[in-house]
Amino acid sequence: MITLKSAAEINKMHRAGQVVAEVLERMRERVAPGVTTAELDRLAEEVIRQHDAVPSFLGYPPGSAHPFPASICSSINEELVHGIPGPRALQEGDIISIDVGCILDGYHGDAALTLPVGKISREAQRLLEITEQVLYVGIAAATEGRRAGDVSAAIQSYVESHGYNVVREYTGHGIGRDMHEDPQVPNHGQPGTGVRLRKGMTVALEPMVLAGDSCVRTLGNHWTVVSCDGALTAHFEHTIAVTDGEAKILTRL
Repeated sequence: MITLKSAAEINKMHRAGQVVAEVLERMRERVAPGVTTAELDRLAEEVIRQHDAVPSFLGYPPGSAHPFPASICSSINEELVHGIPGPRALQEGDIISIDVGCILDGYHGDAALTLPVGKISREAQRLLEITEQVLYVGIAAATEGRRAGDVSAAIQSYVESHGYNVVREYTGHGIGRDMHEDPQVPNHGQPGTGVRLRKGMTVALEPMVLAGDSCVRTLGNHWTVVSCDGALTAHFEHTIAVTDGEAKILTRL
């Protein structure tokens, strides 16, 4: 069931979103050759807890056989999403997607970006640029009265027009008191389909783009999703609120 949020609830989500945005800015400052993903994870959790917030991802989902063991997802190169931080050190030329979520006053914020590690190839830079651009294409399409499929189609069309592919298995999602709520907003679809967007909906839009084929698979750690062909991938995300005008971005400083 889709829950419309009041102005007061959206303000609380904005506060959570600002914590997430601060974490991502700290990641932007810290990412460099030689830094390990475990170091990034420790820094992220430290910033989150300094704000009396709680990492959304740590131990998620509760009660599962394989709960996520960290505060951020750190996905490198061909790793699309859900990479687990550890001793791996970043190398010059890598790209790393960092996904962060936190809970503050009972509400979630969720956002992601993909960062260059030192000097990267022109191919990798173009992938990052297109993936970040398409996030804002999706946000621009998320206006009251339109449908989720309009957002999905806008994302798919933009990505494919630049020679890339979108993932089929993973989607944007409603967010609020729970990290994953209705509606789902895939990164592919048909205009005029899906739920109608209404003022007070809060959604995490997250284009996940592959430089190669759209095929993905999950590694044996039960979490890390990689491109089947080993091609580079990128991921950008913002939590937004649908308004009677332009969508409000809750996870931007």
